[in-house]
Amino acid sequence: MKSKILFVLCLLTGLLFINSGFDKFFHYMPVPKEMPKKAVKAGMAFMTIGWILPLTGFAEIIGGLLLIFKKTRGLGAIVILPVLTGIVLANISMATFALPIAAVIIAIIAWVIVENWRKYLPMISE
Repeated sequence: MKSKILFVLCLLTGLLFINSGFDKFFHYMPVPKEMPKKAVKAGMAFMTIGWILPLTGFAEIIGGLLLIFKKTRGLGAIVILPVLTGIVLANISMATFALPIAAVIIAIIAWVIVENWRKYLPMISE
């Protein structure tokens, strides 16, 4: 039962990141009208730089795909972790209303990391 719940949560989280990643390339999701000015300014800066959005989008798509499949779920969590860190920091500094959603995603990714802890040990052992 626990593995089925984790699969559903990873599937939904993976699809969320895949959708977000594709939006970085195709910009099909509308920007909310009541977005904080700091967040709009940061988004415009990222679009001006040019390479940050495609890089983040690529990481989100790859990480989301890896998160869906049980065999690659641990790697997906590690790929998503830097992106998730940026999401949390942006929410703390610019859009605190979205922190509950970020907290749920953090909990799911943390669960995946805990479930796959043994796979990470060769990376940190001598």
